[in-house]
Amino acid sequence: MQSTDLGNKESGKIWHRKPSPATHNGIIVNIVHSTSEYHPKVLRFLNVAFDGSGDSFIAGDHQGNIYVFDLHGNRFNLVQRTAQACTALAFNLHRKSEFLVALADYSIKCFDTVTKELVSWMRGHESSVCSISVHASGRYAITTSSDTAQLWDLDTFQRKRKLNIRQSVGIQKVFFLPLSNTILSCFKDNSIFAWECDTLFCKYQLPGPPEGSNILYKVFAVTRDGRILAAGGKSNHLHLWCLEATRLFRIIQMPAKVRAVRHLEFLPDSFDAGSNQVLGVLSQDGIMRFVNIQTCKLLFEIGTVEEGISSSVISPHGRYIASIMENGSLNVYSVQALTQEINKPPPPLVKVIEDLPTNTVSSSNLKMKIMPGRVQRPARCKESKIPTRVLKQDLTGDLENKENELSEGLNKKRLQVLLKGYGEYPTKYRMFIWRSLLQLPENHTAFSSLVDKGTHAAYLSLQKKYPIKSRKLLRVLQRTLSALAHWSAIFSDTPYLPLLAFPFVKLFQNNQLICFEVVATLIVNWCQHWFEYFPNPPINILSMIENVLAFHDKELLQHFIDRDITSQVYAWPLLETLFSEVLTREEWLRLFDNIFSNHPSFLLMTVVAYSTCSRAPLLNCTLKNDFEYFFHHRNNLDINVVIREVYRLMESTPADIHPKSMLDAFVALTKGQYPIFNQYPKFIVDYQTREWERIRNDELDFLRERQTVENMQAEVDEQRAKDEAWYQKQELLRRAEETRRELLLQEEEKMAQQRQRLAAVKRDLEIKEIHLQDAARRRLLKLQQDQREMELRRLEDEIERKVQMRDQEIAATAKDLEIRQLELEAQKRLYEKDLITSQEAVAKEIREDTDAHRRKAALEEHVFQKLLENSQMGSRRAQRWKEAEEKEFHLQSAKKASALSDASRKWFLRQETSAALEHEEMPWLQRQYVDSAYLPQTSRLHDVSDMDPSTHIFSRNNPTEWNHTEHDLLKNVRDLRRRLTARARNSCQHPHLLVT
Repeated sequence: MQSTDLGNKESGKIWHRKPSPATHNGIIVNIVHSTSEYHPKVLRFLNVAFDGSGDSFIAGDHQGNIYVFDLHGNRFNLVQRTAQACTALAFNLHRKSEFLVALADYSIKCFDTVTKELVSWMRGHESSVCSISVHASGRYAITTSSDTAQLWDLDTFQRKRKLNIRQSVGIQKVFFLPLSNTILSCFKDNSIFAWECDTLFCKYQLPGPPEGSNILYKVFAVTRDGRILAAGGKSNHLHLWCLEATRLFRIIQMPAKVRAVRHLEFLPDSFDAGSNQVLGVLSQDGIMRFVNIQTCKLLFEIGTVEEGISSSVISPHGRYIASIMENGSLNVYSVQALTQEINKPPPPLVKVIEDLPTNTVSSSNLKMKIMPGRVQRPARCKESKIPTRVLKQDLTGDLENKENELSEGLNKKRLQVLLKGYGEYPTKYRMFIWRSLLQLPENHTAFSSLVDKGTHAAYLSLQKKYPIKSRKLLRVLQRTLSALAHWSAIFSDTPYLPLLAFPFVKLFQNNQLICFEVVATLIVNWCQHWFEYFPNPPINILSMIENVLAFHDKELLQHFIDRDITSQVYAWPLLETLFSEVLTREEWLRLFDNIFSNHPSFLLMTVVAYSTCSRAPLLNCTLKNDFEYFFHHRNNLDINVVIREVYRLMESTPADIHPKSMLDAFVALTKGQYPIFNQYPKFIVDYQTREWERIRNDELDFLRERQTVENMQAEVDEQRAKDEAWYQKQELLRRAEETRRELLLQEEEKMAQQRQRLAAVKRDLEIKEIHLQDAARRRLLKLQQDQREMELRRLEDEIERKVQMRDQEIAATAKDLEIRQLELEAQKRLYEKDLITSQEAVAKEIREDTDAHRRKAALEEHVFQKLLENSQMGSRRAQRWKEAEEKEFHLQSAKKASALSDASRKWFLRQETSAALEHEEMPWLQRQYVDSAYLPQTSRLHDVSDMDPSTHIFSRNNPTEWNHTEHDLLKNVRDLRRRLTARARNSCQHPHLLVT
């Protein structure tokens, strides 16, 4: 058994040597997907789905990797990474490259396997989607979850309908019936409804299971013709329903090992016309058993207890089975290898046929048991006696029956009676009957050896001569013709062989073995003596036809002779195409039902009957082109009339001219190996083969020489093209370079302009910034100037207030002095005595005080000058000016206190000395004592030494000069303050000028 590990590869071969499934329990290949990480692990496959052709399928693992496996081309490709597990797949859409995938996030996506792109994204489910069912047209799909089912239009990817149910009743499965427009919905309460797809009208409801059956349906399967429904669940019983009669017609009991059914699927067959007879049953033990639902015989099984199957899907044509194993790998089985032993013709059987009553349905009279190797029949019902009919052999007609006995228990005589009665075989049984009539051996090994030889050289260019639209049909035709050519050399040179084989290729395109054997059987039996005059048409066969026509319709034959119409015109076109050009599909099938059921001479009689039944239009034809057209195109002719005429001719033709006497009876192909076919002039064929070989060799030599010349010419043309392309590329590069240079210059100009604009903007911003800074500085300076002006005004008001207070004090002092003068005059007499004695001491003391006042005044003057200098330094020292003014005020207060203290002390002295001076008149001394009280206020401008009696400017003789000097002093102080204020304002307006 071959095993393929996908690993990290995105594409590759599925198998690397030819599979041999017959020796490995039918397994073609085992596919594993493992990672190559540090700790390798196997990625489990979860779902598989086949496409409509059955030769390709898609599979998805639990990490969301989706692969396409082409079994015909032996290739696999990674088409999508969804990054999440897929819960359901569908690959049979009407656009063959598209597929649907249901993901773990409850969404459904549509991808394309060719472009690997997302086509559409559909949402609407609120739980995991468990199944996807696609309509037979591929244009609609039903997605089913546990709580709802939704119908989608795959052309627009829009939701058309939604099935909502009660939460208490869950959905098991909703799906389309094959090849119909009916939707079947199965619920968890065993109720099953059928709906019309377009209108969603309920067509019917199946009745409940019979009494005594406790099975709950979990899985379902329907035959290809949509007539039988199989249902199973947690039981070893299977219920078979007839959907046309809406009744349960059979209960199948599986072996005791089966306790629950996990999956059901019918196995398609090319010859059962959709009425599938084999049902695959996957049970809980991981084994899938295939049983015949009619004979209840166990045919074969796949999987073991050790290597169990998790789920399986069967291809539409029934050729492959893809099974996901419980270990996560994927097995691909060949149905042909599994059924090789079963398809052998069984020995004749004598069967007891029981007719079941239709009025009562119970589980007892429907139950049939599955037993390996035995044919079981329904058990008899005890309550009602069922009539039986026993088929017995007719011993007297043993030889005849042996000749007419066919495989599968059919009888040729009975089939002929049925055919004469109905005119044709039932459509769904036609292929089965044909296979039995022709007794096909189904030599798989022999056919495989012919196919393995590849395409025959004579049919390599078949498409040029026969352009068939369907690639698959062309491939099957080419393979069938190649197998015939490998079987016998004459078929490589038979020009009409494609015309002869094409109807059967189209009919059996899904089963190439049957197609080959049908054509081979036809050639061996119905084409007898056709190749004796090769490469000319079979003159002997045409002469037989002409003799029969002459016997039955001399007038028509004479008309042919008069118009120079030979049998190669009216007979050979019908034979070489087997009437496929002049009949429709249904007419052709009906005709060959009769041809295969009769002697090979029936075909030749059909040619005669076709002409005799058309004698009226043929007698009216006069031109050869009209006759050729008539026998190459469909005509208004009833095939039933032709067939009846053939039977009449078969019975009424004399034996001496009857083709039956010249043709052998039917001989089936041999079992195991195909017979040797050499009924042709070998020397002509060999000569023609040699000539064809010589011509082919000459043609090959010519083709090789021409190929060499063409290769040289192609190389020259390629070099010329390369040179031309190089020059064009250089020219394009030069133009591109020039264009880039121009663009670069333009960009540089734009950059320069942008730089200029940016510089201008920057200058504007700087100017604005300067203006803003200047405005802010001016506002600050103005604020500072206003503050200084306010401070100066405050100082000026303070000075004026102090001057006023001083004037008031002086005026009050003057009044006090006048009063004191009167008091002093009253006391001066008391001090006049002591004045003389203390004059010297007083004078000394006055001088000392004068010196102290002088030094003190000088110090105050120095401090005042210092404060003035500091105030002139600008607006930033305005606070210091205020402090200086305060200090000046404190000094003035101190001086006033000192002056008052001195005045008080001196007043006391004057009181002491007034008594001594009473008798003397010393006005100048009294004036001196009075003025000495106010000396400190004027000491800033005059020296204290001026108070000497000999030099003092103030004297008794000039009392008004004191007031004049005081007013001058105040005036000078006001002028000084005005000048300081003017300088301060000037410094505020021009801060760069330093006040000195």
